[in-house]
Amino acid sequence: MSLKIGINLIRNYSINFDLPKRSKKIIKFVIIHYTGMKKEVEAIERLSSPKSKVSSHYLIKNNGDILMLVPDTYTAWHAGKSSWKKYKSLNKYSIGIEISNPGHDYGYKKFSPKQIFSIIKLLEYLIKKYKLKKQNILGHSDIAPDRKKDPGEKFPWNKLAYKNLSNWHSISQKKLIKLRNIKLERKHQKKFQENLYNIGYPKIFPKNSKINKKNLITAFQRKFRQSLINGIIDQECFKISENLLKNK
Repeated sequence: MSLKIGINLIRNYSINFDLPKRSKKIIKFVIIHYTGMKKEVEAIERLSSPKSKVSSHYLIKNNGDILMLVPDTYTAWHAGKSSWKKYKSLNKYSIGIEISNPGHDYGYKKFSPKQIFSIIKLLEYLIKKYKLKKQNILGHSDIAPDRKKDPGEKFPWNKLAYKNLSNWHSISQKKLIKLRNIKLERKHQKKFQENLYNIGYPKIFPKNSKINKKNLITAFQRKFRQSLINGIIDQECFKISENLLKNK
């Protein structure tokens, strides 16, 4: 089956999903994951096993083939405890895409050109079908920064943005590199935290917040400043956050 997007789609259904069917209008997000397992076949088995209680709508294999595990009209179990803007527990509102990759625990590697081609084609299809905003194409670490790292700093968000499939800043690398590791004034550090919240990330203030500040900064860097992930706010990070809001 080609799904009218010019790539190979294989049905490999999982029983891990919620009934009843959901309305097309309720789908607001796409959440991108990596499988985080040593072997691709093990990841497919886990996403299909009733014992695991996890699933996603699609899985992109190493060779670029796409497995459909759960039809879009049902809620798959991929996001877990999560939030973005006013939304909580994003399973209900999202489509989950797993990409085969061993992840940080088992030798994290670059995503293959075939995988990137497939994710682009699949996103083009989903965005058009559900009228999704590019700002709502997210990584698992965006919506669960205290728990998740995927799809990680090797995922090419900038390539997706070039195709208008994801949010990205419009500042040249030449300008940004001059701001790297330059400390921020306290007032700008607070403003950066406010910027993250306005972008959509979970709130890390007031003091009783359960979200770890460093994990949140790291999640932001994994997506928008992938060449240096240290969990420390500097002028480069601040400038990117300001630009993202300006181009909203």
